[in-house]
Amino acid sequence: MSRIVVKVGSNVLTRRDGKPDVTNMSALVDQIATLREDGHEVVLVSSGAVACGRGAINPSRQLDSVASRQLYSSIGQIRLINLYSQLFGAYGIVIGQVLTQKENFDSRSGYLNQRACMQTMLENGVLPIVNENDTASLTELMFTDNDELSGLIAAMTDADILVILSNVDGIYTGAPSEPGSRLIGRVAPGEDLSGYVVASKSGFGRGGMGTKCGIARKLADEGVAVYIACGTRPGVLVDLIRRPAEVPHTLFVPAPDALSTVKRWIAHSASFAKGVVRVDAKAAEALLSDRPTSLLPVGVTAVEGEWEEGDIVTILGPSAERVAVGRASLSSAETAEAMGLRGQRPVVHYDYLYTEN
Repeated sequence: MSRIVVKVGSNVLTRRDGKPDVTNMSALVDQIATLREDGHEVVLVSSGAVACGRGAINPSRQLDSVASRQLYSSIGQIRLINLYSQLFGAYGIVIGQVLTQKENFDSRSGYLNQRACMQTMLENGVLPIVNENDTASLTELMFTDNDELSGLIAAMTDADILVILSNVDGIYTGAPSEPGSRLIGRVAPGEDLSGYVVASKSGFGRGGMGTKCGIARKLADEGVAVYIACGTRPGVLVDLIRRPAEVPHTLFVPAPDALSTVKRWIAHSASFAKGVVRVDAKAAEALLSDRPTSLLPVGVTAVEGEWEEGDIVTILGPSAERVAVGRASLSSAETAEAMGLRGQRPVVHYDYLYTEN
């Protein structure tokens, strides 16, 4: 049995006029029900609320981007979840709505609280349907898109597989519509795709293939298999799990050594960092080596920002390159006081340190 997180984008769930594509939604529900019958646990990260709301109302005046998202999502989320409830109800599947915000992930206690909630849902046979709480989110506090959210959810729930369903079959060597552009079937750990990924986004969603690729790369490095495939292709979800060789897709092959749950949280928490710790070249080299190494005050050259013990901090090298992200064992004031000294407690212990080398 596998735990599978399925992320489905707005272009899969909505028609061109912004109204729900009930045919595609019904097909998705059928496939998730089949996977559950096969013994898999499934978490659904679903876009579509804003698009559903946009198709239901014409505002009385011009709205800015935040106000329009709040209005459309407040209407659309109800329509979306009610439709899911009806469709999954036909299979006797109980769904639970999980609306979250980016700040819910920036503290370990908040992260663990969400994790415990979703674990309880799964243990009781409830299918979690996750979306960003757009009615309460501001632009600077929003996820890049639901691709980023799905990566956080996959890490949080210790998923074995993340499936990102888009409106294309995966990652191509060029634009999918270009003659001669071919689908990349497998991406090995460390393989460079920078020459292939096109920085474009979907019609209804906020994200694009660049974001999908970045999330997939990070999760695969953490030991999670990531599939990117076309969500409108008949039977695609079941085929990916049962017989992946028979359906077009891009697979990011998981690294053989999976990260611990706490390091998965830290790996996805760079955007929540409360401050910056600058280190010298010797400390940067040690942190990036294959040896388990904690960050000690003797290697710290500067402290920027304010944080408390347990907050996430970014560690920068002498040329301002990002070396690592970690959970601080000392506050910013304690780090500044111990900076450059030997025989002090670690600023970040190795067990709470994530490097991207």
